[in-house]
Amino acid sequence: MCGMDELLFLDTETTGNELMNDRLCQVCYKISEGIFMGYFKPPIPMSVKAMSITNITNKMLHDKEPFRASSMKKDLEKLLPEKILVAHNAKFDCAMLENEGLSVSRRICTLRVARYLDPENLIPEYNLQFLRYYFDIDVEANAHDAEGDVKVLCAVFDRLFSKMRAELKSDEEVIAQMIDVSSRPTLFRLFSFGKYKDKKIEEVVKSDRRYLEWMLNQKLDSGTEEEDWIHTLQYYLKD
Repeated sequence: MCGMDELLFLDTETTGNELMNDRLCQVCYKISEGIFMGYFKPPIPMSVKAMSITNITNKMLHDKEPFRASSMKKDLEKLLPEKILVAHNAKFDCAMLENEGLSVSRRICTLRVARYLDPENLIPEYNLQFLRYYFDIDVEANAHDAEGDVKVLCAVFDRLFSKMRAELKSDEEVIAQMIDVSSRPTLFRLFSFGKYKDKKIEEVVKSDRRYLEWMLNQKLDSGTEEEDWIHTLQYYLKD
């Protein structure tokens, strides 16, 4: 059985957004014993785009130790096999950890859980900072800073947990359900963009199947990480 004390909340700031190529430069995680944060010198330079978002510069990192040589990596090597990692868009953070030689056995993605709990797509956006203000969360935290984002992550998780807990019998069942939801691609039901914005996908496939076929080909050919949309479009086009 899984308990709340098994959770490890984590956020990374990175040199960019490419899963295979970019590397972390700041890591923060929170467990029951406390919150831990560090800056690290990545093996590749920060992109200008990343610096503009995080305010972390190459100059700030030039005298930091590499993450692979850090005590934090050693600590996470011990913690990750026994903990459940909680992250927003966990696929990205897990990829950044894997680029540094770490592996994650169990994870909860608050992005996928938030989408799962909003089947009618009432929430316009699902990024962490949007959910922070959508849920009217009062927490002192700087956006795009790993420590600040972990504080927001914990608060968003609590809201999602409470909503799911109302329908399940125990905390352990909620955590197990969150892990299951996080392990599967999201199935979207509404378009949140484009000419069919706010339209049900099941209706669009009947009236304009060629549009969904075109969109699927674009997603498959783009080389970007579009797992959720590829899954959704294949689901509605399967008949």
